[in-house]
Amino acid sequence: MMQEWFRKAKLGIFIHYGIYAVGDVSESWSFHNGNISYEDYMKQCEGFTASKFDAGAWADLFKRAGARYVVMTTKHHDGVALFDTQYSDLSVVKKTPAARDLVKEYAQAVRDAGMKVGFYFSLIDWSDERYRSIYPEGMKPEECLKDIYGSPAGGEEDPEKWQEFLAFNRNQMKELMTSYGTVDLLWFDGDWERSAAQWKMPEFKEYLHSLNPNVICNSRMQGYGDYETPEQGIPILGPEGPWEFCTTINSSWGYRPSDNEYKTSRQVIRMFCDCLTLGGNLLLDVGPKEDGTLDERQVKVLEDLGTFIRDNEEAIYDTGKGLNYNQFLGGSTLSEDKKTIYLFIYDKPLEKICVKGIKTPVKRVSVLHSGEELSFSYTGSLPWSGIPGTIWIQAGQMKLHPFTTVLKVELEGEITYNLGHGEVVTNND
Repeated sequence: MMQEWFRKAKLGIFIHYGIYAVGDVSESWSFHNGNISYEDYMKQCEGFTASKFDAGAWADLFKRAGARYVVMTTKHHDGVALFDTQYSDLSVVKKTPAARDLVKEYAQAVRDAGMKVGFYFSLIDWSDERYRSIYPEGMKPEECLKDIYGSPAGGEEDPEKWQEFLAFNRNQMKELMTSYGTVDLLWFDGDWERSAAQWKMPEFKEYLHSLNPNVICNSRMQGYGDYETPEQGIPILGPEGPWEFCTTINSSWGYRPSDNEYKTSRQVIRMFCDCLTLGGNLLLDVGPKEDGTLDERQVKVLEDLGTFIRDNEEAIYDTGKGLNYNQFLGGSTLSEDKKTIYLFIYDKPLEKICVKGIKTPVKRVSVLHSGEELSFSYTGSLPWSGIPGTIWIQAGQMKLHPFTTVLKVELEGEITYNLGHGEVVTNND
């Protein structure tokens, strides 16, 4: 069930935190794909201390970045819970020197900071033998001989164990949704290894709503989610309905010291503006170190993103999807009353900026962060037909914002469009 707060949130922070931050390996997939043995992967529990974990400091940073919601891993595919679960011994509370319920501290801090609380939860659990009790629907045993973590790997199915695993998931979800205050968003992962029927997804969704009828669920529920979640590759065209784009600041979800492929602040802000233009949210991921601190390069991107948002807030939160790219070769948003267009200018214009297909006359153009007024003119105007023409904004000398400059284009009324192929001039009297 979609909530209005999500549509207006625009920015969320994703947190991948777990024992995988100890070694230089990817979360869960490293043992699944044979990059490290399962035993060596689990030995990372011994080095997970969370010794400098400060949920309040995290929340303050995310708030400064402009985020309206946060989503943290409560359990990844490795099955290691970051919360104090009574249904498994595999948790950072019982198996690591951290010995504390990190989800509890996280949820309280995010809520106290005025942001919405989201939990990531892996539906699959590659450490639980009950999960490996059946084959993915449509797969034959001989096709799964190497799938030792997600299937019986050539052996016999045990439907009773599978039902036990489904009950285990439900029990952990009940813990998460009843012990940590109101959970606003559930971010599931791993649905692809089973069908909706195997997951009993309609019943599962109904169960979640019985715990909180207002909780939002992402799309990774075999067709039973509330919004789409494109990952890493930003959409060319936004999905229908509400959606968020989830991506990393470097190339890894969890912390990896060897990953130095960091996106610049301007890149991340450009991606954020692309999401706004297409009518979606950005869910930007950070991967804390095992002690709970964030790499200074991740902090810088968040701080810079916050600076951009604070300087241009009017163009971000209370806005909707922007112009088509064939109207303006850049990003944009539209005010709720549809009387103001906000244009995102990523680079320094040499002279004029062109906007096409806007039928409502422009009243005023200004630079949002500075208030500087810009002159503008029209070409191709047909006043007797009510067609103002193509807008040309004189922007070559304007003062640029250090990250992305936003132009505020105020219209004389609600926006209307002229999106045809041009007019034939038959009368020039």
